[in-house]
Amino acid sequence: MSDIEKKPIKITETILRDAHQSLIATRMPTEFMLPIVDKMDKVGYHSVECWGGATFDASLRFLKEDPWDRLRRLRDGFKNTKLQMLFRGQNILGYRPYADDVVDAFVQKSIANGIDIIRIFDCLNYLPNLQEAVNATNRMKKQEGRGHAQVALSYTLGDAYTLEYWADTAKKIEEMGADSICIKDMAGLLVPYKASELIKAMKENTKLPIQLHTHYTSGVAGMTYLKAVEAGVDVIDTAMSPFAMGTSQPATEVMVETFKGTPYDTGFDQNLLAEIADYFRPYRDECLKTGLLNPRVMGVDIKTLLYQVPGGMLSNMVSQLKEQNAEDKYYDVLKEIPQVRKDLGEPPLVTPSSQIVGTQAVFNVLMGERYKMATKETKAVLRGEYGQTVKPMSQEIIDKVIPGETRLTGRFADTLPSEMDKLESEMKEWKQQDEDVLSYALFPQVATDFFKYRQAQQDKVDMTQADTKNGAYPV
Repeated sequence: MSDIEKKPIKITETILRDAHQSLIATRMPTEFMLPIVDKMDKVGYHSVECWGGATFDASLRFLKEDPWDRLRRLRDGFKNTKLQMLFRGQNILGYRPYADDVVDAFVQKSIANGIDIIRIFDCLNYLPNLQEAVNATNRMKKQEGRGHAQVALSYTLGDAYTLEYWADTAKKIEEMGADSICIKDMAGLLVPYKASELIKAMKENTKLPIQLHTHYTSGVAGMTYLKAVEAGVDVIDTAMSPFAMGTSQPATEVMVETFKGTPYDTGFDQNLLAEIADYFRPYRDECLKTGLLNPRVMGVDIKTLLYQVPGGMLSNMVSQLKEQNAEDKYYDVLKEIPQVRKDLGEPPLVTPSSQIVGTQAVFNVLMGERYKMATKETKAVLRGEYGQTVKPMSQEIIDKVIPGETRLTGRFADTLPSEMDKLESEMKEWKQQDEDVLSYALFPQVATDFFKYRQAQQDKVDMTQADTKNGAYPV
């Protein structure tokens, strides 16, 4: 094989972010991650995804950890590997659109604290909601020489989502100033031969590198990666085997072995990968024992392909029905989801649009009348506050839910005043670092609870040190 023929497939490792977000509700603590960082740093990954998504909320809310501290400690450990995060466009890592100054500050602090690649997506694929984050990343790249803006397209199915749509959007992303494109297949809907067609169509329209992210939920992800790599995709996302498959990504070791001895050979050392897997396996087994890892998320759920519903959305829907003693309505709600999605302009189903569509479908079924009760989020979508959809929303539903209200035709963030000064004023008594203002911006109550916990822990340490200094020793 000559060097010209070789095109080693690059791999982004997800075990420190999306893999444990998908399987154990983002509960892996920083202290568990740090001992294996040195070995992971030797693999040769394109990048390690370790931050963003739900990690920020879960760190503060459940683990009582400062997510900024996690990022800094991981950056100290990974000497040779790029670190990557997931960023919800104008929503940052939260659930509402923020003013541009908050987006700018968050991007700046993410890169300053150690992030190299920011994967930016929008739940409606509304590109204006991504532009500010791309601009902010590019500004940091000029200032610091670090920072890569990757725009992720949320993959979905529907009349509007043709090959032409994806190829044209890829071209627009290049024109936005992005450094690369990711196809983000959050529900495992992209099947192998469609992946081949998609990659080829996008490659014809853009020179940007293309990365593919999918989930094993529907059982086809490994085959999808194979066809995508053969079609010319540049990078794939995988997870170390103890936290792979199910609602997570295909296993890193399996994909490495798949391409061994081919032009796409990664050159990764399987013995090193085995050592890393050995480290994570006991933790996976412990999560199974405690119930944190539910065996149901480890299998294949073909309903994903039938209903186009991500696994996390299904589990959320089941819990909503259980609370209402209406579990017998499960299939009625599944049938209602495509109708609600169509009414709302056929958006991709990804956070937060998946929760909005799913919850509205539950209400429609339980009320016995469609849109008799509409959630405030459904109203916000219909007003255009989340952005513009690829297909028009139902005028009948708009008239029923928000009669006579003015609808936005542009970017909601353009209507928002700057927020950073106000946010800093609100939380100044808790501020120990500039980053605390951003934690508060995203999750005001959760962050405040964490700040109180942090202060109490520091007070305990101070008391212990004072007692020791005075000759007293704690029992």
